[in-house]
Amino acid sequence: MEITDAQYRRIEDCLPRQRGNVILSNLQVINAILFVAEQGCNWRGLPKRFGNWHTIYTRMNRWSKAGVLDRIFAKLQEEQIVRIKIEAVSLDNTIGNVHPAGAGPVL
Repeated sequence: MEITDAQYRRIEDCLPRQRGNVILSNLQVINAILFVAEQGCNWRGLPKRFGNWHTIYTRMNRWSKAGVLDRIFAKLQEEQIVRIKIEAVSLDNTIGNVHPAGAGPVL
């Protein structure tokens, strides 16, 4: 699921203006975010064609805190470009250290 340049122009007013020397365009970042949302992969699992995963994650995190992602997804729905609705986020901590006292009684 990727959006085209024409579709991007319909939603670009929701995004902050890019300033300075940026490596990735907002379109590339949006397409990478949509890829992660669709595939359910982790950020490090992004294909190289999207660019550096850490750069994408950092921008996505900044947009999320500023409410930009909410505006983007609302506009994507409104313009009927992408039909995606994220209602919940689930964090998986399958690998974690437990303090010995947290493991329960030793029998």
